[in-house]
Amino acid sequence: MFDFFVDNQVVLDEIAYILCGIICIMTGIRARFNKEAKIGTMLFWILLGVLFAGGGFLVRHMESGGIIVGVILLFLGVLSIANQIKPAEFKELTEEEREKNAEKVGGKIFIPALVMGISAMLLSQLKSFKIPLKNTDGIFSLSAAQVLTISSLLALIIAIIIAKPKAKETAEDTTKMLMQVGSSSLLPQLLGGLGVIFASAGVGKLIGSLAVGIVGDAGVFAAAVAYIVGMVVFTMIMGNAFAAFTVITLGIGVPLLMAKGANPAVVASLGMTAGYCGTLITPMAANFNIVPAAILEMKDKNGVIKAQLPVALALVVVHVVLLMILAF
Repeated sequence: MFDFFVDNQVVLDEIAYILCGIICIMTGIRARFNKEAKIGTMLFWILLGVLFAGGGFLVRHMESGGIIVGVILLFLGVLSIANQIKPAEFKELTEEEREKNAEKVGGKIFIPALVMGISAMLLSQLKSFKIPLKNTDGIFSLSAAQVLTISSLLALIIAIIIAKPKAKETAEDTTKMLMQVGSSSLLPQLLGGLGVIFASAGVGKLIGSLAVGIVGDAGVFAAAVAYIVGMVVFTMIMGNAFAAFTVITLGIGVPLLMAKGANPAVVASLGMTAGYCGTLITPMAANFNIVPAAILEMKDKNGVIKAQLPVALALVVVHVVLLMILAF
């Protein structure tokens, strides 16, 4: 059984992406009832669904597949800039229906989310059990796509058992949530790709050269400030602390801190958590800051960021102090 997952990893990963594509296409079809930006909204979600479901096939089996995918992504960006992606109108529940559902589900509403998180954590740690494979000398592990798919399906099944919704209600609520998130749902994938591009283009070396030129021999305190602030700012730009970490640590952390005797483990740990301070205050981290505002239907789309700003700035100062105390 374990060998099956490893031998068919590409196929299983594609199944995960196809499921994502189906949900996007369902959302595009639902957009036909839109009163505003009907065509643009339909095109966005259907094309995004096609990319999820068939993007891998296009790149692997067509000579110009990568170009086709790139052109579609640019077109999706144009639709977003032109404000042609709008949520559809959905039937609102009455206050009585809301109260009835709340009484029916109660605190059990949190169980699917907890199951998804715990399941993903456990499945991602399978490699540590060192389960041997029959056909190779490798150790069994699941890909990120497989972990997320299994965890999501498990959470969905439990949610259905708890709430017992109709199939139509499940489909409607799924498309409603995705429409509320809108084009921000595309940001994590794009930013992940951007991190790879930045690393390949040698942006880390360029930033390192600039930092050395600015900080120079100003001392380890200036280097610590440059590293922490650099992680915060670059994470705000990238929307992803992981993408920023490689660039800033190689560019600033290694030549300006570790080369002067700083503890690499402390520098790396505080650098990553400093990046999360940037995550708190950027709309580029859509899944943390924009998606919750959309799901909660907040009037101020930046309300989450504004609430987190004071804490984030305070933590930046704390990181600089901790770096000076613990790393040297």
